[in-house]
Amino acid sequence: MNARTSAFVVAIVLLVYLVLMGDRAVTMIVSGQPVFIALGLAIMVLPVLGAVLVVDQLRFGANTERLARRLYDEDALPDVSHLPRRPSGRVERAAADEWFDEKQAELEAAPQDWRRWFALAQAYDLAGDRNRGRKAMRRAIELEREDPAR
Repeated sequence: MNARTSAFVVAIVLLVYLVLMGDRAVTMIVSGQPVFIALGLAIMVLPVLGAVLVVDQLRFGANTERLARRLYDEDALPDVSHLPRRPSGRVERAAADEWFDEKQAELEAAPQDWRRWFALAQAYDLAGDRNRGRKAMRRAIELEREDPAR
């Protein structure tokens, strides 16, 4: 199963769970008992918050994939195939750090280039810093939307 299919399966399972939670919350709210109404309202927050987060993550994934396709079409997708790997398949730490430094220097030369932010996001991911990688990818998405060549 590929990553896209897995993401949609998880999203659907979560959606079913959120619908069931929402149903329980409505049942508690319509019971008319003050304690159940309060609990039902509190429980209702979770499905709404969950749905917002799922939609945000799906949009993030779709936008990331769109940028990767665009870079692939431009023959500009960052290539990491030359980096040495451990037996587990992960890039060796020293090589990931060196590649990160290279991509960060490229970004400093052109801070408004979404392609450089995309590469930096990938470098963060290879270095194991997923939070900063996601922030860098969100910046790449934002800059690509502003790109007049879009």
